Amino acid sequence: MATFLYRIGRWAFRRRRPVGAVWLGVLVLAGVAAAVAPSGQEEELAMPGTESQQAFDLLDERFPESNSQGAEARLVFRAPDGQRVTARENRAAVEDALGTLDGGRQVASATDPYGTGAVSEDGTIAYSTVTYTVDAVDLTGPAKSALEDAADRARDAGLTVEIGGSALESEEEPGGTTEIIGVAVAAVVLVLTLGSLVAAGLSLLTAFLGVATAFGLVSALAVPLGLTSTVAILALMLGLAVGIDYALFITSRFRDERARGHGPEEAAGRAVGTAGSAVVFAGATVVIALAGLGVVGIPELTKMGLGGAGAVALAVLVALTLVPALFGFFGRRVLSRSARRAARRGDGRPHPVPGTPDRTGLGVRWARFVLRRPVAVLVVAVLGLGAVALPALSLELGLPGDESKSVHTTERRAYDLLSQGFGPGFNGPLTVVVDLSGTEDARAATDRVAEAVREVDGVASVGDPVFDRAEDTAVLTAVPRTAPNSGETKDLVQTIRDTVPGAGTGTDTDVLVTGTTALNIDISEAMSDALLPYLSVVIGLAVLLLTVVFRSLLVPVKAALGFLLSVGAAFGVLVAVFQWGWAADLIGIEQTGPVMSLMPILVIGIVFGLAMDYEVFLLSRMREAHVHGASPGEAVVSGFRHSGRVVAAAAVIMISVFAGFIGMSSLTIQTMGVGLASAVAFDAFVVRMAIAPAVLALLGHRAWWLPRILNRVLPNVDIEGEALDGRVPAPATGPADAVIPRLPVGRD
Repeated sequence: MATFLYRIGRWAFRRRRPVGAVWLGVLVLAGVAAAVAPSGQEEELAMPGTESQQAFDLLDERFPESNSQGAEARLVFRAPDGQRVTARENRAAVEDALGTLDGGRQVASATDPYGTGAVSEDGTIAYSTVTYTVDAVDLTGPAKSALEDAADRARDAGLTVEIGGSALESEEEPGGTTEIIGVAVAAVVLVLTLGSLVAAGLSLLTAFLGVATAFGLVSALAVPLGLTSTVAILALMLGLAVGIDYALFITSRFRDERARGHGPEEAAGRAVGTAGSAVVFAGATVVIALAGLGVVGIPELTKMGLGGAGAVALAVLVALTLVPALFGFFGRRVLSRSARRAARRGDGRPHPVPGTPDRTGLGVRWARFVLRRPVAVLVVAVLGLGAVALPALSLELGLPGDESKSVHTTERRAYDLLSQGFGPGFNGPLTVVVDLSGTEDARAATDRVAEAVREVDGVASVGDPVFDRAEDTAVLTAVPRTAPNSGETKDLVQTIRDTVPGAGTGTDTDVLVTGTTALNIDISEAMSDALLPYLSVVIGLAVLLLTVVFRSLLVPVKAALGFLLSVGAAFGVLVAVFQWGWAADLIGIEQTGPVMSLMPILVIGIVFGLAMDYEVFLLSRMREAHVHGASPGEAVVSGFRHSGRVVAAAAVIMISVFAGFIGMSSLTIQTMGVGLASAVAFDAFVVRMAIAPAVLALLGHRAWWLPRILNRVLPNVDIEGEALDGRVPAPATGPADAVIPRLPVGRD
């Protein structure tokens, strides 16, 4: 692999103009495709194979004139203080507002709260359910405007009106202040690490090109592939983070090779052959882990995984081709100012170059400290991560509803008004579908089912049944006494499913429980069931890949256990913030609740690949030193001397980018930002820079042991670039290509 990538690096350096032109053309084409493509919209979550999804499919079959998962809005009216919503003038205002919706575009029906009894016991709150003929994603702007105009009409009459439901859901748009701050922090870290504005700008430029291309492609394919704004934001988040890091690793290695005396083209080839090999491996692990999310069976999660995987794959291609091409364009300006001055003087005196070996750097001092006290460092690090991970034992999964939104949104205020007037369970009604095919007395069987549902402890009320034209399907609405995301509601759904089907007329009557609340419960349970199998696959893959890369058995096991610690600590942070409310105010979380059910598996898939980044870049230098005869301790110090500073900078950059998304209003994106930022922080600074060297110090030579049979069977991927050692550096061709004086890189 190293030799192949070495050739790519040299070819891209020599053919820099065509390479740059091709990437510029790809960017333009992606932008044009995104501009002319129709806008993608959000899709409803679906979980094929679950009871709730089966019920939705049955409703679509038996009620073809309606849409079982169509958009719905609730107009909630509250009378002024001291008045009742049933008063003549208030009733007239409500009916007038609803009259503007009757027969409107895409409106299926708008219920009369006075005719359906949708008035609270104290007479102060009433609501109307507005159903639409299309999904929320297909609602047009005029249809949403008509809904808001109806609410404004009632407000003008003195009523308090709020709108709940799915009709007003909107896409999350990237580009907020916090994302800009995250990128700014990344830029500062790049400048400090590389000591060159040009080198820092190169990393940012290539990352932005890859991200812009990925974002354009996701936008262009949004409609044909059903990609949502969450997919686009995940692609943006991942592409930006790994794009900057991959460019930083290759740029740092290029400067290192220049400092060793190689000419520009040779240094570009060697940088891509060595650091590029690690980039390919690390990127491949992220792609595999994200693409593997498709096995869970949730279409939206599959799309998120494939979108993120595509962005990472683009970042790898950019790093391997465009980065060495830009080395040719920028020449010596990629190097630090001190290195350029040394080249002009030609005095050969050592000048510290960021990213090149530093005998007394902080990384070296830290490595020596760990080598002196490996047991103490290991115990403190493991116990610390274990303590942070403890809240994960209380992890509860769920999907956010209107209750998780800000109190400044009309959806949240509508939720609170309905809870106040009708009870918390009213915001999450259950739909009980009775399949009466083959039943002789359909209405009698439905009455028995309705009575059985009413008798279940935790059911507040059951509405009158609605039959299809053939009277072979009945629909009942059951209102729980508890809130949609509560554990009691989850138990209630399971109780109805376990006990009510026996209340029908034998095997000819099937009873299914569905609705948004039931579907969310089913998805959360599926996520919980898939968590351990997916984690086992990821851990197994990590051990296998690292065994091939490092030709060792104990190093991969250590890496996998460290990955478990960092992921467990990240889960602990998610529970503490989003479930328990610790520091929630700092990031704008006003309502705690279960952790997003998609997050644990998504965090595992993403962090697995990112963790392998730091493992490979740090340990490849250690193995390189060990192969060349260094003692175990010297190998650890050599790894930190060459890669410690760059890995730390890469981690800070990735944390900054992920943390930049915490300020967005979408709870999904906020949860993702907190989870990924904390996981990267734990994995890079605790697992890879404290636990890993401590374990290697304790294992000594045994860390690199591999049974002979595996040594013969396993392929040699040569990620350290050993095959390049015999190559002769290309001669300098002129003043512009002057070779940087060789810097001392002696071994301690």
